[in-house]
Amino acid sequence: MLVSNMVKDYSVIEKEAMMPDLKIQIKNLYKIFGQNGQKLISPVESGMSKAELLETHGHVLALKDVNIDVPSKGVQVIMGLSGSGKSTLIRHINRLIEPTSGEMLVDGNDVLSMSDSDLEHFRRFQASMVFQNFALFPHKTILENGMYGLKIQGEKDNQAKPKTQKWLDRVGLSGFENHYPAQLSGGMQQRVGLARALSTDADILLMDEAFSALDPLIRTDMQDVLLDLQKELHKTVIFITHDLDEALRIGDNITILRDGEVIQQGNPQEIILNPADEYVSDFIQDINRPRVLQIGSIADPKGKSEGPSMDAETVVEDALQKIISSKANGINVLKDGKPIGAASLEQLIHAIARPTGEKKGIESYR
Repeated sequence: MLVSNMVKDYSVIEKEAMMPDLKIQIKNLYKIFGQNGQKLISPVESGMSKAELLETHGHVLALKDVNIDVPSKGVQVIMGLSGSGKSTLIRHINRLIEPTSGEMLVDGNDVLSMSDSDLEHFRRFQASMVFQNFALFPHKTILENGMYGLKIQGEKDNQAKPKTQKWLDRVGLSGFENHYPAQLSGGMQQRVGLARALSTDADILLMDEAFSALDPLIRTDMQDVLLDLQKELHKTVIFITHDLDEALRIGDNITILRDGEVIQQGNPQEIILNPADEYVSDFIQDINRPRVLQIGSIADPKGKSEGPSMDAETVVEDALQKIISSKANGINVLKDGKPIGAASLEQLIHAIARPTGEKKGIESYR
Protein backbone atom coordinates (compact mmCIF):
# COMPACT_ATOMS: atom_id res chain seq x y z
CA MET A 1 0.00 0.00 0.00
CA LEU A 2 2.81 2.38 0.91
CA VAL A 3 4.69 1.66 -2.32
CA SER A 4 1.50 2.19 -4.34
CA ASN A 5 0.90 5.56 -2.74
CA MET A 6 4.50 6.59 -3.34
CA VAL A 7 4.20 5.69 -7.04
CA LYS A 8 1.00 7.67 -7.29
CA ASP A 9 2.57 10.70 -5.60
CA TYR A 10 5.61 10.63 -7.88
CA SER A 11 3.30 10.32 -10.89
CA VAL A 12 1.39 13.41 -9.82
CA ILE A 13 4.62 15.33 -9.23
CA GLU A 14 5.95 14.35 -12.65
CA LYS A 15 2.70 15.35 -14.34
CA GLU A 16 2.65 18.72 -12.58
CA ALA A 17 6.28 19.32 -13.54
CA MET A 18 5.37 18.84 -17.21
CA MET A 19 2.51 21.34 -17.08
CA PRO A 20 3.35 24.79 -18.43
CA ASP A 21 3.70 27.73 -16.07
CA LEU A 22 0.54 29.72 -16.77
CA LYS A 23 0.80 33.51 -16.86
CA ILE A 24 -2.79 34.32 -17.84
CA GLN A 25 -5.96 32.28 -17.36
CA ILE A 26 -9.18 33.39 -19.00
CA LYS A 27 -12.15 31.50 -17.59
CA ASN A 28 -15.77 31.40 -18.77
CA LEU A 29 -15.55 34.94 -20.14
CA TYR A 30 -18.69 36.53 -21.56
CA LYS A 31 -19.13 40.01 -22.98
CA ILE A 32 -22.56 41.19 -24.09
CA PHE A 33 -22.75 44.86 -25.07
CA GLY A 34 -26.00 46.45 -23.91
CA GLN A 35 -27.76 47.56 -20.74
CA ASN A 36 -29.10 44.13 -19.81
CA GLY A 37 -26.13 41.99 -20.74
CA GLN A 38 -26.03 40.15 -17.41
CA LYS A 39 -29.63 39.01 -17.76
CA LEU A 40 -29.03 37.69 -21.27
CA ILE A 41 -26.20 35.31 -20.43
CA SER A 42 -28.69 32.54 -19.67
CA PRO A 43 -30.38 32.56 -23.12
CA VAL A 44 -26.95 32.72 -24.77
CA GLU A 45 -25.86 29.70 -22.74
CA SER A 46 -29.03 27.96 -23.89
CA GLY A 47 -28.08 28.45 -27.53
CA MET A 48 -29.26 31.90 -28.61
CA SER A 49 -27.10 33.01 -31.53
CA LYS A 50 -25.33 36.32 -31.97
CA ALA A 51 -27.73 37.32 -34.76
CA GLU A 52 -30.79 36.30 -32.74
CA LEU A 53 -29.59 38.21 -29.67
CA LEU A 54 -29.16 41.36 -31.72
CA GLU A 55 -32.50 41.02 -33.50
CA THR A 56 -34.53 40.08 -30.42
CA HIS A 57 -32.89 42.15 -27.68
CA GLY A 58 -30.75 44.72 -29.44
CA HIS A 59 -27.62 43.48 -27.64
CA VAL A 60 -24.32 42.46 -29.20
CA LEU A 61 -22.65 39.19 -28.23
CA ALA A 62 -18.89 39.88 -28.34
CA LEU A 63 -17.49 36.96 -26.32
CA LYS A 64 -19.10 33.67 -25.39
CA ASP A 65 -17.66 31.35 -22.73
CA VAL A 66 -14.03 31.99 -23.67
CA ASN A 67 -11.46 29.82 -21.89
CA ILE A 68 -7.76 30.28 -22.68
CA ASP A 69 -4.66 29.31 -20.72
CA VAL A 70 -1.62 31.39 -21.70
CA PRO A 71 1.79 29.96 -20.73
CA SER A 72 4.51 32.27 -19.47
CA LYS A 73 7.22 33.60 -21.76
CA GLY A 74 5.58 32.63 -25.04
CA VAL A 75 3.67 34.25 -27.89
CA GLN A 76 -0.07 33.57 -27.73
CA VAL A 77 -1.81 34.55 -30.95
CA ILE A 78 -5.54 35.23 -30.99
CA MET A 79 -6.97 35.44 -34.48
CA GLY A 80 -10.22 35.59 -36.36
CA LEU A 81 -12.15 37.63 -38.88
CA SER A 82 -13.39 41.16 -38.20
CA GLY A 83 -16.09 41.00 -35.55
CA SER A 84 -14.84 37.73 -34.07
CA GLY A 85 -14.12 39.36 -30.69
CA LYS A 86 -10.32 39.25 -30.69
CA SER A 87 -9.70 42.96 -29.96
CA THR A 88 -12.48 42.95 -27.37
CA LEU A 89 -10.80 39.99 -25.70
CA ILE A 90 -7.35 41.55 -25.40
CA ARG A 91 -8.86 44.67 -23.82
CA HIS A 92 -10.30 42.51 -21.05
CA ILE A 93 -6.81 41.49 -19.93
CA ASN A 94 -5.99 45.01 -18.70
CA ARG A 95 -9.67 45.85 -18.06
CA LEU A 96 -10.04 48.51 -20.70
CA ILE A 97 -13.33 46.66 -21.19
CA GLU A 98 -15.31 45.23 -18.29
CA PRO A 99 -16.69 41.70 -18.78
CA THR A 100 -20.30 40.72 -18.41
CA SER A 101 -19.21 37.55 -16.62
CA GLY A 102 -16.11 35.43 -16.10
CA GLU A 103 -12.62 35.49 -14.62
CA MET A 104 -9.32 37.01 -15.77
CA LEU A 105 -6.35 35.73 -13.77
CA VAL A 106 -2.78 37.00 -14.11
CA ASP A 107 -0.22 35.14 -12.01
CA GLY A 108 -3.21 33.73 -10.14
CA ASN A 109 -4.57 37.19 -9.24
CA ASP A 110 -8.04 38.15 -10.43
CA VAL A 111 -7.71 41.33 -12.50
CA LEU A 112 -11.48 41.82 -12.36
CA SER A 113 -11.50 42.15 -8.57
CA MET A 114 -8.58 44.59 -8.38
CA SER A 115 -9.12 47.92 -6.68
CA ASP A 116 -8.60 51.09 -8.71
CA SER A 117 -5.10 51.55 -7.28
CA ASP A 118 -4.14 47.90 -7.92
CA LEU A 119 -5.46 48.11 -11.47
CA GLU A 120 -3.52 51.31 -12.06
CA HIS A 121 -0.35 49.60 -10.84
CA PHE A 122 -1.05 46.57 -13.05
CA ARG A 123 -1.45 48.73 -16.16
CA ARG A 124 1.67 50.77 -15.42
CA PHE A 125 4.07 48.02 -14.41
CA GLN A 126 2.81 44.59 -15.48
CA ALA A 127 1.15 44.96 -18.88
CA SER A 128 2.16 47.20 -21.78
CA MET A 129 0.13 47.64 -24.96
CA VAL A 130 1.05 48.26 -28.59
CA PHE A 131 -1.82 49.56 -30.73
CA GLN A 132 -2.61 49.17 -34.43
CA ASN A 133 -2.77 52.92 -35.04
CA PHE A 134 0.58 53.57 -33.25
CA ALA A 135 -1.05 55.92 -30.64
CA LEU A 136 1.87 58.37 -30.61
CA PHE A 137 1.65 61.98 -29.45
CA PRO A 138 2.18 64.10 -32.58
CA HIS A 139 3.53 67.08 -30.61
CA LYS A 140 6.16 65.04 -28.76
CA THR A 141 9.51 63.89 -30.10
CA ILE A 142 10.30 60.21 -30.64
CA LEU A 143 12.32 60.17 -27.42
CA GLU A 144 9.50 61.84 -25.49
CA ASN A 145 6.98 59.36 -26.90
CA GLY A 146 9.21 56.48 -25.95
CA MET A 147 9.60 57.81 -22.41
CA TYR A 148 5.86 58.14 -21.84
CA GLY A 149 5.33 54.81 -20.06
CA LEU A 150 8.28 55.40 -17.77
CA LYS A 151 7.07 58.90 -16.93
CA ILE A 152 3.68 57.45 -16.02
CA GLN A 153 5.52 55.05 -13.72
CA GLY A 154 6.99 58.09 -11.96
CA GLU A 155 10.55 58.08 -13.28
CA LYS A 156 12.48 61.33 -13.76
CA ASP A 157 13.90 62.36 -17.13
CA ASN A 158 17.45 61.47 -16.15
CA GLN A 159 16.27 57.91 -15.41
CA ALA A 160 13.82 57.51 -18.28
CA LYS A 161 15.99 58.86 -21.09
CA PRO A 162 18.78 56.24 -21.01
CA LYS A 163 16.26 53.39 -20.67
CA THR A 164 14.23 54.67 -23.60
CA GLN A 165 17.31 55.33 -25.70
CA LYS A 166 18.39 51.72 -25.18
CA TRP A 167 15.17 50.43 -26.70
CA LEU A 168 15.06 52.98 -29.49
CA ASP A 169 18.51 51.74 -30.44
CA ARG A 170 17.38 48.12 -30.23
CA VAL A 171 14.47 48.64 -32.62
CA GLY A 172 16.62 50.51 -35.12
CA LEU A 173 15.73 54.13 -34.39
CA SER A 174 19.12 55.54 -33.42
CA GLY A 175 19.39 59.10 -34.68
CA PHE A 176 15.65 59.74 -34.78
CA GLU A 177 15.25 60.74 -31.13
CA ASN A 178 14.49 64.41 -31.87
CA HIS A 179 12.20 63.78 -34.83
CA TYR A 180 8.41 63.88 -34.61
CA PRO A 181 6.02 61.05 -35.54
CA ALA A 182 4.86 62.78 -38.75
CA GLN A 183 8.46 62.68 -39.99
CA LEU A 184 8.61 58.87 -39.72
CA SER A 185 7.15 56.11 -41.88
CA GLY A 186 4.41 53.85 -40.53
CA GLY A 187 6.89 51.07 -39.80
CA MET A 188 9.18 53.43 -37.93
CA GLN A 189 6.28 54.81 -35.91
CA GLN A 190 5.33 51.27 -34.88
CA ARG A 191 8.92 50.72 -33.77
CA VAL A 192 8.46 53.71 -31.45
CA GLY A 193 5.34 52.08 -30.02
CA LEU A 194 7.22 48.84 -29.47
CA ALA A 195 10.17 50.63 -27.83
CA ARG A 196 7.76 52.52 -25.55
CA ALA A 197 6.15 49.25 -24.45
CA LEU A 198 9.47 47.52 -23.85
CA SER A 199 10.90 50.44 -21.89
CA THR A 200 8.49 49.82 -19.02
CA ASP A 201 9.91 46.31 -18.54
CA ALA A 202 6.43 44.83 -18.13
CA ASP A 203 6.11 41.03 -18.11
CA ILE A 204 3.10 41.10 -20.45
CA LEU A 205 3.06 42.66 -23.90
CA LEU A 206 -0.39 43.17 -25.44
CA MET A 207 -0.27 43.72 -29.20
CA ASP A 208 -3.60 44.55 -30.84
CA GLU A 209 -3.12 44.06 -34.60
CA ALA A 210 0.10 45.98 -34.13
CA PHE A 211 1.42 45.26 -37.63
CA SER A 212 -1.85 45.17 -39.57
CA ALA A 213 -1.57 48.73 -40.91
CA LEU A 214 1.91 48.17 -42.35
CA ASP A 215 2.94 47.28 -45.88
CA PRO A 216 3.82 43.57 -46.36
CA LEU A 217 7.60 43.99 -46.45
CA ILE A 218 7.63 46.35 -43.46
CA ARG A 219 5.26 44.01 -41.66
CA THR A 220 7.63 41.08 -42.14
CA ASP A 221 10.49 43.24 -40.91
CA MET A 222 8.57 44.10 -37.74
CA GLN A 223 7.79 40.42 -37.17
CA ASP A 224 11.53 39.74 -37.36
CA VAL A 225 12.18 42.50 -34.82
CA LEU A 226 9.61 41.04 -32.43
CA LEU A 227 10.90 37.47 -32.79
CA ASP A 228 14.52 38.54 -32.27
CA LEU A 229 13.61 40.51 -29.14
CA GLN A 230 11.48 37.66 -27.81
CA LYS A 231 14.41 35.23 -28.02
CA GLU A 232 16.20 37.46 -25.53
CA LEU A 233 13.40 38.90 -23.39
CA HIS A 234 10.95 35.99 -23.08
CA LYS A 235 7.91 38.20 -22.48
CA THR A 236 4.39 36.82 -22.33
CA VAL A 237 3.01 38.23 -25.58
CA ILE A 238 -0.66 38.32 -26.54
CA PHE A 239 -0.74 39.07 -30.27
CA ILE A 240 -3.98 39.85 -32.10
CA THR A 241 -4.15 39.35 -35.87
CA HIS A 242 -6.51 38.39 -38.68
CA ASP A 243 -3.60 37.15 -40.81
CA LEU A 244 -2.92 33.41 -40.61
CA ASP A 245 0.56 33.63 -42.15
CA GLU A 246 1.50 36.09 -39.41
CA ALA A 247 -0.06 33.89 -36.73
CA LEU A 248 1.82 30.81 -37.94
CA ARG A 249 5.09 32.68 -38.14
CA ILE A 250 5.20 34.21 -34.68
CA GLY A 251 2.80 32.19 -32.53
CA ASP A 252 3.82 29.49 -30.07
CA ASN A 253 0.10 28.86 -29.58
CA ILE A 254 -2.91 30.03 -31.59
CA THR A 255 -6.53 30.55 -30.56
CA ILE A 256 -9.06 30.98 -33.37
CA LEU A 257 -12.28 32.88 -32.62
CA ARG A 258 -15.53 33.01 -34.55
CA ASP A 259 -18.46 35.19 -33.44
CA GLY A 260 -16.93 35.48 -29.98
CA GLU A 261 -16.41 31.75 -29.47
CA VAL A 262 -13.20 29.74 -29.35
CA ILE A 263 -13.24 27.38 -32.33
CA GLN A 264 -9.79 25.83 -31.95
CA GLN A 265 -6.64 26.15 -29.86
CA GLY A 266 -3.24 24.60 -30.38
CA ASN A 267 0.24 25.13 -31.72
CA PRO A 268 0.60 26.03 -35.42
CA GLN A 269 1.43 22.47 -36.46
CA GLU A 270 -1.65 21.02 -34.74
CA ILE A 271 -3.97 23.53 -36.35
CA ILE A 272 -2.59 22.94 -39.85
CA LEU A 273 -2.69 19.16 -39.61
CA ASN A 274 -5.94 18.83 -37.64
CA PRO A 275 -8.33 21.73 -38.33
CA ALA A 276 -11.31 21.56 -35.99
CA ASP A 277 -13.97 22.29 -38.60
CA GLU A 278 -14.68 23.72 -42.05
CA TYR A 279 -14.19 27.27 -40.80
CA VAL A 280 -10.61 26.54 -39.72
CA SER A 281 -10.00 24.46 -42.86
CA ASP A 282 -10.95 27.43 -45.01
CA PHE A 283 -8.61 29.61 -42.97
CA ILE A 284 -5.60 27.41 -43.68
CA GLN A 285 -6.35 26.31 -47.24
CA ASP A 286 -4.10 28.88 -48.94
CA ILE A 287 -1.04 28.74 -46.70
CA ASN A 288 2.30 27.60 -48.10
CA ARG A 289 2.32 24.23 -46.35
CA PRO A 290 5.88 23.18 -47.36
CA ARG A 291 7.29 26.34 -45.74
CA VAL A 292 5.22 26.06 -42.56
CA LEU A 293 4.88 22.39 -41.69
CA GLN A 294 7.76 20.96 -39.66
CA ILE A 295 9.00 17.41 -40.07
CA GLY A 296 8.68 16.79 -36.34
CA SER A 297 4.90 17.05 -36.62
CA ILE A 298 4.84 14.48 -39.41
CA ALA A 299 7.42 11.96 -38.21
CA ASP A 300 6.42 8.39 -37.39
CA PRO A 301 7.85 7.69 -33.89
CA LYS A 302 8.47 4.04 -34.86
CA GLY A 303 9.87 4.88 -38.28
CA LYS A 304 13.47 4.50 -39.43
CA SER A 305 15.15 5.68 -42.59
CA GLU A 306 18.45 5.17 -44.37
CA GLY A 307 18.30 8.79 -45.40
CA PRO A 308 19.90 11.83 -43.75
CA SER A 309 18.97 13.24 -40.33
CA MET A 310 17.45 16.66 -39.69
CA ASP A 311 16.11 18.62 -36.73
CA ALA A 312 12.41 18.31 -35.91
CA GLU A 313 11.81 22.03 -36.56
CA THR A 314 13.05 21.77 -40.14
CA VAL A 315 10.27 22.71 -42.56
CA VAL A 316 9.16 20.17 -45.15
CA GLU A 317 10.46 22.24 -48.07
CA ASP A 318 14.03 22.03 -46.76
CA ALA A 319 13.66 18.35 -45.92
CA LEU A 320 12.48 17.54 -49.45
CA GLN A 321 15.46 19.34 -50.93
CA LYS A 322 17.76 17.34 -48.66
CA ILE A 323 16.09 14.08 -49.64
CA ILE A 324 16.37 14.87 -53.34
CA SER A 325 20.03 15.84 -53.11
CA SER A 326 20.85 12.68 -51.15
CA LYS A 327 18.68 10.46 -53.41
CA ALA A 328 17.04 8.95 -50.33
CA ASN A 329 13.40 8.01 -49.82
CA GLY A 330 13.04 9.40 -46.32
CA ILE A 331 14.60 11.32 -43.49
CA ASN A 332 15.42 10.69 -39.83
CA VAL A 333 14.09 13.27 -37.38
CA LEU A 334 16.05 14.54 -34.38
CA LYS A 335 15.00 16.56 -31.34
CA ASP A 336 17.77 17.95 -29.15
CA GLY A 337 20.14 15.74 -31.11
CA LYS A 338 18.24 12.53 -30.32
CA PRO A 339 16.20 10.48 -32.84
CA ILE A 340 12.44 10.73 -32.42
CA GLY A 341 11.35 8.92 -35.58
CA ALA A 342 11.42 9.21 -39.35
CA ALA A 343 9.34 10.56 -42.22
CA SER A 344 9.19 8.94 -45.65
CA LEU A 345 9.09 10.85 -48.89
CA GLU A 346 5.50 9.71 -49.35
CA GLN A 347 4.52 11.04 -45.89
CA LEU A 348 6.07 14.43 -46.60
CA ILE A 349 4.30 14.77 -49.94
CA HIS A 350 0.99 13.66 -48.45
CA ALA A 351 1.31 16.20 -45.61
CA ILE A 352 1.82 19.17 -47.92
CA ALA A 353 -0.83 18.19 -50.48
CA ARG A 354 -3.71 20.66 -50.42
CA PRO A 355 -6.75 19.02 -48.78
CA THR A 356 -9.37 17.99 -51.31
CA GLY A 357 -12.96 19.15 -51.22
CA GLU A 358 -15.04 22.12 -52.21
CA LYS A 359 -13.39 25.47 -51.55
CA LYS A 360 -16.03 27.39 -49.65
CA GLY A 361 -13.98 30.53 -49.07
CA ILE A 362 -13.56 32.35 -45.78
CA GLU A 363 -15.69 35.29 -46.98
CA SER A 364 -18.79 33.10 -46.64
CA TYR A 365 -18.37 33.21 -42.85
CA ARG A 366 -18.54 36.97 -42.56
